[in-house]
Amino acid sequence: MSLKAKLGLGVASAALGLSLVGGGTYAYFSDKAETTGTFAAGTLDLNANPTEIINVQNIKPGDKMLRTFKLGNAGSLDIASIKLASSYTVTDAKGDNAGEDLGAHIRVKFLTNVDKVDDVIYQTTLANLQTLSPDVIEGNIFSAWLGERGGVLKAGTEDTLLVKYEFVENDADQNKFQGDSLSLKWTFEGKQGSGSAK
Repeated sequence: MSLKAKLGLGVASAALGLSLVGGGTYAYFSDKAETTGTFAAGTLDLNANPTEIINVQNIKPGDKMLRTFKLGNAGSLDIASIKLASSYTVTDAKGDNAGEDLGAHIRVKFLTNVDKVDDVIYQTTLANLQTLSPDVIEGNIFSAWLGERGGVLKAGTEDTLLVKYEFVENDADQNKFQGDSLSLKWTFEGKQGSGSAK
């Protein structure tokens, strides 16, 4: 075979080899897999029952009023802390209170639970309670209350809070408060705990 023929055959063989190699890079098995993800946020749903926790008439110094109400968590997440903002307004029936505040004469005691009515978590006057920040109230009242419940108000549960009010008898003239009234408002705020691995 001549050199020219050998070169021609070599080039043809090389071209055939390249075409097979080149064609082979497109001949492979393949498959696909798809994945999806869902993120659904939980809920906090703090509620109080009843919403009017006290309504009394004709109170006088020395009177004590024990009331219970339920705090519930109708959400899907546990509530790890509860804050309370307290406020009130006083209607001075005769206009003679001379700067004295009826709220300073109403003591409020937060009690542990219905079974232990003598176990006081925290006590103060309505006047003082109104000046405290919700964080201080949470630390003084609800940390201890929730502590008896494992540190949280679990999702889908409710529990009873016991409060005793007292019109404090101060052994002084309190006639200026006759006919007065006090409208109390408590706003509870529940907060989640720390995040966790899921």
